[in-house]
Amino acid sequence: MKKRYLPIALLATAALGLAACSSSAPADGGKVDGDGQSLKVWIMQGTNPNSEDFFAEVGKSFKEETGADLKVEYVQWADAHDRFVTSIAGGTTPDVAETGTTWTAEFADAGALAPITEYVDKAGLKDDLVEGLVKSGTYDGELYGMPWYAGVRAMVYRSDVFDELGIKVPTNWAEIEAAVATIKAAKPDMIPFPVPGDAEFQVYPWVWGAGGEVATEKDGTWTSEMDSAKSREGLEFYTGLATEHGSSTSGATTWKETDVLDNFTQGKVAMSLQGSWTPATIIQKAPELEGKFAATPIPGKDGGISPSVLGGSHLSMFNTSKNKELAFKFIEMMGTGKYAEKWAEQTGYFPGQTSLLDDAQKSDNPLVKPFAEQMVNGGASVPVTPTFGAVQAKKTTNAMIQSILSGSKTVEQASTDAAKEMTGLLNDKK
Repeated sequence: MKKRYLPIALLATAALGLAACSSSAPADGGKVDGDGQSLKVWIMQGTNPNSEDFFAEVGKSFKEETGADLKVEYVQWADAHDRFVTSIAGGTTPDVAETGTTWTAEFADAGALAPITEYVDKAGLKDDLVEGLVKSGTYDGELYGMPWYAGVRAMVYRSDVFDELGIKVPTNWAEIEAAVATIKAAKPDMIPFPVPGDAEFQVYPWVWGAGGEVATEKDGTWTSEMDSAKSREGLEFYTGLATEHGSSTSGATTWKETDVLDNFTQGKVAMSLQGSWTPATIIQKAPELEGKFAATPIPGKDGGISPSVLGGSHLSMFNTSKNKELAFKFIEMMGTGKYAEKWAEQTGYFPGQTSLLDDAQKSDNPLVKPFAEQMVNGGASVPVTPTFGAVQAKKTTNAMIQSILSGSKTVEQASTDAAKEMTGLLNDKK
């Protein structure tokens, strides 16, 4: 089978190498007797084009180690949430399933998931898991989602254009503005830095980079802080790139992230936020750009890194599982060691085990190290609450950005309205 994600797989392979802990054996070395039993697992379809071969190998190792049969069912992402809700209501959930990072808290709140904190501690993995994925997998003080894999957004830029114009890679917001001015003056046909209006996860890095927060929780009540002074500072900088510095284009007011990517591959964009999974697509669609673009962590206001949302999946254990030791054995096998590495190699995502990212952080590959650094040192999570899905469904953040970009509201007005709506949605538990 042809690997559709081969370019990024090669990058991941070069970045990850073989960690010293690589092994299909569990970290604690314990044995679980699953002789004559079977483990039902749901995995999302499409992330790995070689899923069937991959899990055939995993199933063989799992059988050898535990005596149990592995039964994997592939579920379409588009149908997955409804299937989970239906199976939870009917008590027909699998033993283990891949859960999107924004779903884990919701399913834990519904009482469907079994906590795995003690299992992780016993396996000695507590301090070897990517912090952002742990945060998104934790609800009410318990870990319900084992970090499996993730991607993160960083800043991707045309290194050839930067070299031509003598622009240094920005390390703070003032340098981003300076780069925009230089590119705009020298290359009027390029978009220096697009500000898409329908791309929620491209907004939060600037809020966090200014020291603001999306929302905070106290005594069970959530309060959006999108209208705080620091959050507004981040929003003013981000939208100001378009409204004050002319870095964007009016058409970007309705752009999604895919539109930003498309315009980058067409050679129209000089720098933008892109996911760690996108370099392969850029090279595939525009081979002529290979070697002409690079990445860097998203700069903080005065330096450092602006945090970026980690997107990816957890592995969660359901309460309906009759052999939770066996279920965690599978979770550990998938989330650590050689199978975590192999999944990363085949998909182009990063593993959720910190020690497996060491080589990536040391890499000199301009499309590997920056993303790994962003993930480990600047990975973040949206508010971990089952009601955040309502905020996303309402597109509260996107509507705020679009109103600012269109000029219909000031940053102060738009953030005030967004914070009010977000707070209401976050606390609506009906």
